[in-house]
Amino acid sequence: MKESYLIKHPTQTFGVYQKVTAEDAGWSHLSMEARLMRRGETWQGDTGENEYAFILLSGNYSASTNRGSWQTTNGRKSVFEGIAHTLYLPRHTSFTITAESELLDIAAGWCLSTEDFPARFKTPEEAAIEIRGGDNATRQINSLVEPGFGCSNIIAVEVYTPSGNWSSFPAHKHDERKVDTNGTVTEACLEEFYFYKIDKETGYALQHVYTSDGSLNELMQLRTNDLALIPKGYHPVVAAHGYNCYYLNFLAGSDQSLANTPDPDHEWIFNSWKGIDPRIPMVNAAMNNQ
Repeated sequence: MKESYLIKHPTQTFGVYQKVTAEDAGWSHLSMEARLMRRGETWQGDTGENEYAFILLSGNYSASTNRGSWQTTNGRKSVFEGIAHTLYLPRHTSFTITAESELLDIAAGWCLSTEDFPARFKTPEEAAIEIRGGDNATRQINSLVEPGFGCSNIIAVEVYTPSGNWSSFPAHKHDERKVDTNGTVTEACLEEFYFYKIDKETGYALQHVYTSDGSLNELMQLRTNDLALIPKGYHPVVAAHGYNCYYLNFLAGSDQSLANTPDPDHEWIFNSWKGIDPRIPMVNAAMNNQ
């Protein structure tokens, strides 16, 4: 399979192992990075003109900022063993995140902010779980920084797709802003990252990114810690048989909204499902305490 220009592989094992800025991506809003830190190591910075969403992938940390201090005590052991803790920091916030476990795996997404909002620490118990789709397109979505969260533009959700299932399907797009006659946004124009974890070392997922006019048509094989860039178009995912798939979505753009348009060729599938995959939900907040 030809390597897609939309895939970014991890650059190292420890430290900043994944990072793409908006400039790197060739778009306007969204950046992200992921770090694997040893106990006692720190991530220091300032949000500047951006708002940040820190997503705990595994381990525990303490956060000291000029907006307050927080600490996790029941961080999940892996993304397949619980739900994320989320730390939202508004613009002009200095921060120090310290690894409080042997290993800390943590990601952050950020984008320019036009308003000031309170910092917020969100526990796994506060994350709403949504079961979406049906049959072998059933998946679990955990809302971390959802529309209406209380922020300027950033969105973050984590999605679990069982072995062999389709996800983000029927395919949808969010690459042009559309507003109905009532002024409601029916499609937002959003940039998006898909950051992957697979539950076995040899596992992978496939992601297709395409436009209806054929100007974009990329098929990607994603493994743990790979990042897929979604600049436009429809973007479904399928988990390889035998491997459970996790991905963390960061989005930002015209609106703090997930409004999208399904591919009209496949929209009929919404009414075809007969049931829900019994493997869903795959994780819950109680797992964080085990």
